[in-house]
Amino acid sequence: MVVQLLPLHGIGGRGDLPVPLWLAIYSAGAAVAVSFFALSAFWSRPRFEGTAGAPLTAATRIADNPIVRIVLKVLGVAALAVLLGAAWFGSPEQNPAPTWLYVWIWVGIIPLSLVCGPIWRLANPLRTIAGLVRRTSYRPLPRRIAYWPAVAGLAGFLWLELVYPDGSDPRVVAIAVTAYAVVNVAAGIVYGPAWFPIGDSFEVYAEVLARLSPLGRSDGQLVLRNPLAGLATLPQRRGIVALLCLLLGSTAFDGISRWSAWSQRTGELSRPQHLVVYTLGLIVAVAVVAGLFLLAARTTGAAQIRPGALGEAGLPGAFVHSLVPIAIGYAVAHYFSFAMFQGQDGWLLATDPFGRGWDLFGTRGTRIDYTFLGTGLIAAVQIGAIVLGHVLGVVAAHDRATALFRRRQLRRAQYPMLAAMVAFTAGGIALVTAS
Repeated sequence: MVVQLLPLHGIGGRGDLPVPLWLAIYSAGAAVAVSFFALSAFWSRPRFEGTAGAPLTAATRIADNPIVRIVLKVLGVAALAVLLGAAWFGSPEQNPAPTWLYVWIWVGIIPLSLVCGPIWRLANPLRTIAGLVRRTSYRPLPRRIAYWPAVAGLAGFLWLELVYPDGSDPRVVAIAVTAYAVVNVAAGIVYGPAWFPIGDSFEVYAEVLARLSPLGRSDGQLVLRNPLAGLATLPQRRGIVALLCLLLGSTAFDGISRWSAWSQRTGELSRPQHLVVYTLGLIVAVAVVAGLFLLAARTTGAAQIRPGALGEAGLPGAFVHSLVPIAIGYAVAHYFSFAMFQGQDGWLLATDPFGRGWDLFGTRGTRIDYTFLGTGLIAAVQIGAIVLGHVLGVVAAHDRATALFRRRQLRRAQYPMLAAMVAFTAGGIALVTAS
C-alpha cells in the first residue's frame, strides 16, 4: 500500500476529459483573456488595496481564548508525536505516516488555510516546542534573510516527494520529519518566534494560502473580508516570488513525470540515473515557470510606473500575489483525486498505527473505495480549479496594475502578464489531462 503512495498522484489520463483536450485549452485560455479585457474596460482604480474587512468580535474572543489556544497547541504536538511514532516504530509495509504527511498535512493545509485563515501558526507544534525553552532575549535574524530558509525547506520536501524513489518509505519519512523538526525548533530557540513566519516552510506556505481566506486579522481583530483584499496584503519580497515559482514549477513537473512519454523513457533508469534525471527535470520545470513569470513581470515595466509604487522585490514582487490562486488551482487539480482516494488510507491504516495488531476503529480489512468519484467529476474539478485560479489571478494582477500604472497605459502594460496567464492556463490543463 505505502509503496504505491506517490504514483497515486496520477489524477487520470486524457480519456477522463468529458470534452476534447484542444477545446478545453482554447476555452480556458479564452475565459482568462475575456476576463482581462472586461476588467480593462470597467475597472480603472484599485479596489483591494487597504481594505480592512468587517470585524468579527465574537469569533475573535473565541480564537484568542487561552483555552482554545492551549487545545490547538496540544493537538498540534500530539499529531506530530503520533506521526513520528508511527513512522519510526510502525510497520514498514502498512504504515499511515506517509499518507498523513503527503495527504493529510501537505494537501490538507490548502482547505484548512482557505477556510480557517491563519490557523496553522496557532497549532504549529514546532512553535510550541521551541516556546517551551524560555529565554530573555533572542538573536536577531540576519538581514536580507527574507523567506529563503522556507524556500530551501520547501525545495527539500518537494524533492523528497517528487524525486526520491523511497520518499514514501516510513523510515525515510521519520528521518525527514525529525530532521526538519530539529532544525526549526533549534532555530526557533535561537531566533525566537520571529523565525517561524520566514523559516518554517509549512507555516510560510500556510500563511501564503491564508491570504486568500475570507478570514483574516486586522489590528489584532479577526475580520471577514474579500479574499482578494487579503491576497493584496502578501509581502512584496523576493523570497515569496521564489516560493510561489517553486510551487508552480514542482506541480508542473509532477504532471510531466506522469506522462506516458516520460515514463517510457525513464522507467528503466538505474537508481543514480533516476535521481539525476528527476532532479534535473524538477529544476528545469521550476526554472521555466520562474523565467516566464519574471519575463512577463519585467516586460510589464516598459510602461511608466507611479513613483514609490514598488516594493523591494520590484515588479515581480508587485504581481507575485496573483500566483497564489493559480498555485491553489494547480494543487487542487493535481491532488484532488489523490486526496480523495489515498486520503482514505490514512484513516484505514490509523486503526493500527504502530503495527501491533490493533483494530482501534474497526476498519481492518477495509479497502479504499475508488468508485465514489467518477472520472468526469474529477476532470471537471481539474479544469474548473485551473480556470478559476487563473481568473482570480488576472483579477488580482489587474487590481495591482491600476495602482501601478496610469490609466492610459493600463491595458498595454498588462499584455505580457496576460500572455503568461494564458500560457499557464493552457499548460496546466494539458499537464493534468494529457497521458
